[in-house]
Amino acid sequence: MKTLRGSKVPVSALGFGAATLGNLFREVTDDDAYAAVDTAWEAGVRYFDTAPHYGLGLSERRLGLALSGRPRDAYTLSTKVGRLLEPGGPGGPASLDDGFVVAADQHRVWDFSADGVRRSIEDSLTRLGVDRIDVVYLHDADACGDGGEQALREAYPALERLRAEGVVGAIGAGMNHVAPLERYVTETDADVVLCAGRYSLLDQRAGLSLLPEALRRGRSVVIGGVFNSGLLADPQPGATYDYKAASVDLLGRALRIKSITEAHGVPLRAAALNFPFRHPAVASVLVGMRSAAEAADAAAMLARDVPSDLWDELKDEGLLTP
Repeated sequence: MKTLRGSKVPVSALGFGAATLGNLFREVTDDDAYAAVDTAWEAGVRYFDTAPHYGLGLSERRLGLALSGRPRDAYTLSTKVGRLLEPGGPGGPASLDDGFVVAADQHRVWDFSADGVRRSIEDSLTRLGVDRIDVVYLHDADACGDGGEQALREAYPALERLRAEGVVGAIGAGMNHVAPLERYVTETDADVVLCAGRYSLLDQRAGLSLLPEALRRGRSVVIGGVFNSGLLADPQPGATYDYKAASVDLLGRALRIKSITEAHGVPLRAAALNFPFRHPAVASVLVGMRSAAEAADAAAMLARDVPSDLWDELKDEGLLTP
């Protein structure tokens, strides 16, 4: 376990990314969702991340139930603010709603106001069935209409006040883009940033300035999307990269990386999971797990030893930024 820099909040190296529990792209049964959490727990996972956005609250409700029998002080829980869930929607049977196969009986409303932050946290506490949340991220603030300025101007100060009051233990921002996260590292007193998909075997943009700056300023970084939504888990025609069909060039690059990792006796998934920890600013890696088998595999892949000459060969081949 590592402690998020500047806070007292611990996180396990392997974190449970619970977007899958919100039926990301396809339905997950309750039994499979709970089995995934149980297996991850048995493997030592103690950090669980969710958000209201994931399945219109389904992820939070399922995760809360899955963790309900465990001591609250034994695990770290993070969720996100920025999207409020309002009643009313087309309803009907399950459908692909913003990537999640759920009944659209609610709709999302962007809200990075101070009142919106407090309401979002209160709603999340209810859905999760807990009395506190350890880490709160501003979620996808760069995707909001004003480019995230309201999040910096109103939502972030509200999180600072909640941290000072002891309502939350650590605060930060979670996004898919590097530049906005750098603003939170350099312009605020955030404890942690969650960077999704931008520090992987296929995309090392976060390593150029975000990670070095976070280390210099004493901030922690949590990495998500190490498989880039699937391509690095199983590179083959039809695989997805950042939730879209991977290009021929990207597929070829992934296959080249796979051939090198396997030549060293290391599965590609193991290399992808271990790669972020080569930078000391990284505290945890979040992995989506939708079944017991996926949870067991993630834990096993992270535990694999990766020889240093594998990384050297990837750099020599121009597949990793030096």
